Amino acid sequence: MGWACQPTKEEAKKVENGEFNYLSEQFADLKIIRYRIPGFDHLTLQQKKLVYYLSQAGLSGRDIIWDQNYRFNLAIRHALEHVVRNYQGDKTSAEWNDFMTYTKRIWFSNGIHHHYGMNKFIPTFGKEYFMSLLGDTKTELNNNIINIMFDPDKDVKKVNLDPHKGLLLGSATNFYDPDVTADEVDAFYTLKKNPNEQEPVAYGLNSKIVRNQDGSISERVWKVGGMYDKALTHVVFWLRKAVSVAENEAQKHALELLIEYYETGDLKKWDEYNIAWASATNGDIDYINGFVEVYNDPKGYRGSFESIVEINDFEASERMATLAENAQWFEDHSPILPSHKKQHVVGVSYKVVNVASEAGDASPSTPIGVNLPNSNWIRVKYGSKSVSLGNIVAAYNEARGPGLRNEFYATDVLKQRAKKYGRLAGELHTAMHEVIGHASGQLESGVGTPKETLKNYASALEEGRADLVALYYLMDPKLVELGLMPDLEVGKAAYDSYITNGLLMQLRRIEPGHTIEESHMRNRQMIANWAYQHGLDENVIEREEIEGKTYFVINDYTKLRVLFGELLREVQRIKSQGDYEAGKNLIEEYGVQVDQDLHNQVLDRVKALNSAPYGGFINPMLIPVTNDSGDTTDIKVEYPDNFTEQMLYYGDHYSYLPVKN
Repeated sequence: MGWACQPTKEEAKKVENGEFNYLSEQFADLKIIRYRIPGFDHLTLQQKKLVYYLSQAGLSGRDIIWDQNYRFNLAIRHALEHVVRNYQGDKTSAEWNDFMTYTKRIWFSNGIHHHYGMNKFIPTFGKEYFMSLLGDTKTELNNNIINIMFDPDKDVKKVNLDPHKGLLLGSATNFYDPDVTADEVDAFYTLKKNPNEQEPVAYGLNSKIVRNQDGSISERVWKVGGMYDKALTHVVFWLRKAVSVAENEAQKHALELLIEYYETGDLKKWDEYNIAWASATNGDIDYINGFVEVYNDPKGYRGSFESIVEINDFEASERMATLAENAQWFEDHSPILPSHKKQHVVGVSYKVVNVASEAGDASPSTPIGVNLPNSNWIRVKYGSKSVSLGNIVAAYNEARGPGLRNEFYATDVLKQRAKKYGRLAGELHTAMHEVIGHASGQLESGVGTPKETLKNYASALEEGRADLVALYYLMDPKLVELGLMPDLEVGKAAYDSYITNGLLMQLRRIEPGHTIEESHMRNRQMIANWAYQHGLDENVIEREEIEGKTYFVINDYTKLRVLFGELLREVQRIKSQGDYEAGKNLIEEYGVQVDQDLHNQVLDRVKALNSAPYGGFINPMLIPVTNDSGDTTDIKVEYPDNFTEQMLYYGDHYSYLPVKN
């Protein structure tokens, strides 16, 4: 079957002429964006093959994230795709449009729960209509699953972080059998861990906790020959091909270790791989592939499958590498307690990269910056890699109009500053967050890992810590001295953006009446709200009401920087000492609750802008060109513009896991 989303000749000509339609479509609260791969044609054939093989490895694991997110996701996805492919009835009706919107929301989120808000999508079309679609297309789907889809009270939230509802019993994520409790998991890993272990493995990172017949619990490991065997077998197949065209021995060695890890499921091998990967800094091509981030696990153990394939942006990387070279200066001058500072910041590498392909938890919704590995002891001893996804950031900027800025900034001065410096401010914030923020600070001796001590608040506090490091230094003349920004107006633009987003704009991402659940959103509101509350006496940030609209305006940027420094000191203390109660109080008091009147106002203001709050991406298509002998002579890039067709293509070509119906 050929690629179903090939661009038209007119579109190809636009790309050649430097024109490109970044925004593909909008539906519900989502916009679909396209991104380009600058410089791909300048790669050697060997490098192009490496990019292609790594992209195929990532896409081969795509089914895994669907199953991790919810136990019936694959069955639902297959049913929806079968209907879309085969339905021959009326496609102009309101119900069909509602069905397609529902289906595309599920494609976007890799499952039936919102990728950010975590709440289950409830169909706006009738159950009777859905049953007729299944019948007309001879599509099979278990009645129990159908009932769950339409039941607003069943499996409501993918990730629940409210301990009163039960972190696991209140979550629909498929990392645990449905009846497993948080207390059982805690007891299980307490027995496995050695509290004196200096280099602990990431317990639980690559397994599901299941209930045994005798009532006990155990792990099903994700590996070749184990759980997710068929998908991981294909992942390994493409990784072996990547080994054959690796750019250097260090890169080759890391890939071989990753293959061993997938074949054995050995978490010590995962650590070996991460050490080798973090040390392999030469070459133009890099990648992320594995069970990586733990945000989707309410207990913070299990990693979601993700893949990002990256090509170095040499000019931008050279400009921004200055941060990594000065990492020790930033650590030494941090406002945190001296005992919480690293004496020797090791191996922080930073690059701006252009994404060539994404899959799993990184697609369609993607981060704009990444800092790995996550293991604290590896970071301290061997360093880490930080990247900003340059072409992704550029595509977001191209697809985003000035509407939000004009709506939520109170004065022309603020709007003009944002227009002039906003993009650079955002890039610097991301770079500081990833390179300096995540790499800074250290735990006190004998303190367990943050997921052990801070539990369900660990992710929000860590993201808050990294944000605060960035914010503190964005108003430091050192960045001007290093040539990273022309003057402190860039820092002011960053502060304006952060406070406005944390207190106002991000509320557009929450449904009416709900509190904040997602860790990054909690972190942003916690910081902005804490700074606002603690600056009230000196009117550091002023809440203004203008013609019925609320704005937050910074009156004193210098004092706000001091407040950010004070909060950074406290958040680092909480992490360094494992102070759960203080961390819980900070997040719950400042980061979770929402002013419902203000929330409704924000939703009304955004509705008039017709601008979707979330964005995700259609991936470019990498296509091998072969000669008569079957040898690959080139890899071509095509830029599809139809989200539905790409999702159907992926469903046809990368469905390797059995469906539980």
